[in-house]
Amino acid sequence: MATITEGASSTLELATPLCTTAVPGEFGYVPPGACNANYGFYPSWQWNLAFAVAFGITTFVHIVQAWRFKKTFCWVIIMGALWETACFIVRFLGARNQQELTYVIVSTLLFLLAPIWINAFAYMVIARLVHFLLPERKAILSARWIAKSFVAADILSFVVQAAGGSMLADDDPKQKETGQRIYIGGIAIQLLFVLIFIVVAGKFERRLRVLMRDGKLEREEAWVRPVVWTVFAVLFLIVVRIIFRLIEFGGGANGKNELLKHEAYPLWLDALPMLVALVLLNAVHPAIVLKGPESEFPKRPWTWCGLRKHRLEEAYALASRDQSGEGGREFFV
Repeated sequence: MATITEGASSTLELATPLCTTAVPGEFGYVPPGACNANYGFYPSWQWNLAFAVAFGITTFVHIVQAWRFKKTFCWVIIMGALWETACFIVRFLGARNQQELTYVIVSTLLFLLAPIWINAFAYMVIARLVHFLLPERKAILSARWIAKSFVAADILSFVVQAAGGSMLADDDPKQKETGQRIYIGGIAIQLLFVLIFIVVAGKFERRLRVLMRDGKLEREEAWVRPVVWTVFAVLFLIVVRIIFRLIEFGGGANGKNELLKHEAYPLWLDALPMLVALVLLNAVHPAIVLKGPESEFPKRPWTWCGLRKHRLEEAYALASRDQSGEGGREFFV
């Protein structure tokens, strides 16, 4: 496009557009450099459909296993599997209609956030194994605090990653860059706590090994070690996925980033590790070991303004005795 600028001397300035709008081809595809391009590659509807089916199968199995074993905390892994399934259904639809931006935004958020549910489930499983198998119910931290602290860290990571991920589809390059930095911060938080958790889980595994060697494990179970090592494998797969995302987003959202030009990278280094993690947890389900009421944390009595129920009952009883004198009736809530 040529424009004429007049001043002290007439000069000809050539204004080169940053991009051009292309005519969409089959499935709405346009080259990555076009103004109306939503993808940096040609998305494969076949591969996305295959992953949607695979995640759907493992999701169904997890739902059946949660019902069969009557483990309510398994809703966490079901959420992770459902989000992965939904992600690839939307990615399949997006690959067939590449001009629909909504598909890009929804699938990106689901893709980036679904693994956090799987991560949280690994934390919850190890915490329950510590509570169920170790006499002291402690591995550096108490079992209950292992669950509370690491799940809280996972929630923090989720919030930060969601905030960053929601900005990645923005048309403003500066907003997109800010979103990338925020998301990198979120997965860095996740990686830090995963590595700390591996230390805690390692302490648990060593203590468990000693108990099994000395024949002091109260609940002898052939599946204990397989379940523990399955969770370690899941954590390893999560670390692989996090490292990939750190490298990917660290390269910037531009045409020079090779990781953004090929769909194979996120499929094989994010989707596949999470699919394998879910299948491993199907094959060696933690509920095989976590059986009986003692495998769950005991329910705490409800509180009101920090007071336990039994404390309130005692207070009412004392008050009634004071008012009625010795031998007076006691009232309980």
